[in-house]
Amino acid sequence: MARFFTALGIPLFLLLLSGNLIALSFSAEPGAANQGEATSSDIPPVPKGTPEEMLDYIRTIRQNAAQQTSREEMAKSMQDIATATVEAADNALSQLKDSDELFDEAAIAKLQSLMMLSRLGDTTASSDLQAFAKSLIEGPSPALAVEAKRLLLVQQAQELFTKRDVEKAPAIIKQTGELLTANPDDAATAGLAMRLASAFEHMPGGEALSKQAYETFGPIFAKSENESIRQMAESFQGTLRRLSLPGNPMKITGTLLDGQPFDQSTLAGKIVLVDFWATWCGPCIAEIPNVLEQYEKYHSQGFEVIGISLDQERDALEKFVTERKIPWPILFEPSEGSGWQHPLATYYGISGIPTVILIGKDGNVVSLNARGERLGELLNELFKDSSGGGS
Repeated sequence: MARFFTALGIPLFLLLLSGNLIALSFSAEPGAANQGEATSSDIPPVPKGTPEEMLDYIRTIRQNAAQQTSREEMAKSMQDIATATVEAADNALSQLKDSDELFDEAAIAKLQSLMMLSRLGDTTASSDLQAFAKSLIEGPSPALAVEAKRLLLVQQAQELFTKRDVEKAPAIIKQTGELLTANPDDAATAGLAMRLASAFEHMPGGEALSKQAYETFGPIFAKSENESIRQMAESFQGTLRRLSLPGNPMKITGTLLDGQPFDQSTLAGKIVLVDFWATWCGPCIAEIPNVLEQYEKYHSQGFEVIGISLDQERDALEKFVTERKIPWPILFEPSEGSGWQHPLATYYGISGIPTVILIGKDGNVVSLNARGERLGELLNELFKDSSGGGS
């Protein structure tokens, strides 16, 4: 299960960057949407008042946003709140000097809201965002300049991922690296860099871009004085190791579910699917029928599957495997090696499941994303020259 999701077609990790309050925290209480039938139209009009009152108003409308039941309602609510926030922030900024204590909070609220409106299709807001960000970048506050540069990069990334415009990716990677180099200890900029690298990997054919991003950001992370950022650099090594697998062998070691050591030599000369999964992962379970179908079709010709379970409870895993009659070997590590700490998961920087890797007969990796229809297509191609293979 991937560790970031999408709302309204917007990758949430992009909305959450830089402490972005526009990713509204709708009430999670059951039935909250029906309490008083609150809707986006209940947002109070922007009052006149002091900067303090304007910022209190902004905080209130964000915190009290009603839970929406549809994508359309959510989009309308986000649009209404962002529009009101821009107006209130402008009211506050008109009364403040850039050296005033509240100036930064009002400016950031405006920046974030303009970005949200731009993402929702408001072309005027997009132009306003560019102009306002430019004024902050050229202004006296280093912190606001960094925030503005970061949000402009977020805007560019949103456009890239929406349009799948991969030609712009190298420039975004370069600009993000430059911002990170200038601010190596800034957690928000590091978060942007890390999530960009991860997101590229999940784009069709984006593994090379992701590898480029990790290679660009990793050395900068490693030199940071922020310990959390340095720890991210350590995790990059596993991810780079995985992204470098295509065309190269994959090391598979560990303990089978029955407690016996796994012998990779038994896979020699076979086509192998390595499936990082867990019984609690919905997409992993949904993929099992597809893998079973391909296993039954090609197993007699030399197709093997190795499941690497990120479960934590052996008993639950054994019960699942038995009930589902899963025929292939499962690797499982108890205690400290269970879950996301499975040695192979950390060695290859697994950050989301299912991660499904296909290895050819020569022992070299063919694909890092052999799922769904793609698995069948790859196997058909690999077995087409075998006796009775393909279709």
